[in-house]
Amino acid sequence: MAQARGVRKKGQGSPGAMRRLAFWLCGVAFLALAGSGLWLWSYAVTPMPMREGGALHVLIPPKTSLTGIERILAENGAVPPGRGFYVLARVSRLSQRLQAGEYRFSPGQTPYQILRALAAGDTVRWSVTIPEGSNIYQLADILSRGGWGERELFLDLARDPEIIARHGVRAASLEGYLFPDTYQLVRGQNPREIIALMLERGRQVRQELGDLRDNPLGLTPHEVLTLASIVEKETAVPEERPLIAQVFFNRLRQGMRLQTDPTVIYGLVDFNGNLTRKDLQAPTAYNTYLINGLPPGPIANPGRAAIVAVLHPAPSSYLYFVSKNDGTHYFSNDLAEHNRAVFTYQKRGNNR
Repeated sequence: MAQARGVRKKGQGSPGAMRRLAFWLCGVAFLALAGSGLWLWSYAVTPMPMREGGALHVLIPPKTSLTGIERILAENGAVPPGRGFYVLARVSRLSQRLQAGEYRFSPGQTPYQILRALAAGDTVRWSVTIPEGSNIYQLADILSRGGWGERELFLDLARDPEIIARHGVRAASLEGYLFPDTYQLVRGQNPREIIALMLERGRQVRQELGDLRDNPLGLTPHEVLTLASIVEKETAVPEERPLIAQVFFNRLRQGMRLQTDPTVIYGLVDFNGNLTRKDLQAPTAYNTYLINGLPPGPIANPGRAAIVAVLHPAPSSYLYFVSKNDGTHYFSNDLAEHNRAVFTYQKRGNNR
């Protein structure tokens, strides 16, 4: 008796057909993957067309998403428009390492090179110089003009009790502690970071100079910075700083008032550049024509040389000095000699 043959169910293909279909699908997937890979590779290594004007500066604000970074780069002509940069960052696993800041891209850079620069934080650094003897108001002007933040913000930070206490400053402001130097700053940098850089630089310099209490009168470190700021404002001639520091030490020893114009000017609210007799009689905490000893704090941010001058003043018995109107000063031992020098260099000079 003949056996019944198995009947193939409808829709069921042969094993060979299934294998061919699977192979075909794998081939299609491979070609699609290879094509995508080839497209991404081509995108990554193809530089943008040469731009007029040379290098391109692009600012990436803090907390910008990957999509936002791609948009900023495309709008500035650094990468082609589209989703290529987004995909490249994801595939390369660099998307979480991209950093904010200002970047400088040279003509001919590829999207991958730009991606690596963002991941490395290879930002543009700008040299910003704070001159010796700048006070907090002048410092705030310099930083605000350079685009590093609002002037009032820097002044608020310089008077912030939390910042002052955190850095161990026992004063109403950071005046005298923001070290004048050349700093390398990046666009978008937090103003608090800039203040911290200057405070840390000042701490390093003071540490290098040794114990600030080791001075002829045993002044506190705060008083040393106060006197150094006065010396800084009185002369720009390096060799005169130790002499002027000694004049002030001699006056302090004898109980004489310092009678220095820069302190008076610092205490005035709206100084117009012309110091008057009325100004010299204005009762402020910084008017050393009226108060005894040092003012309550620095009147500027002194540089290293001015601090060294206070720590190591030049031996002398001078009690007075007057400007010779050429950037230097005439020093005197007594009031009679000083008055003659004032007549010679100031009164008679003005008449001329």
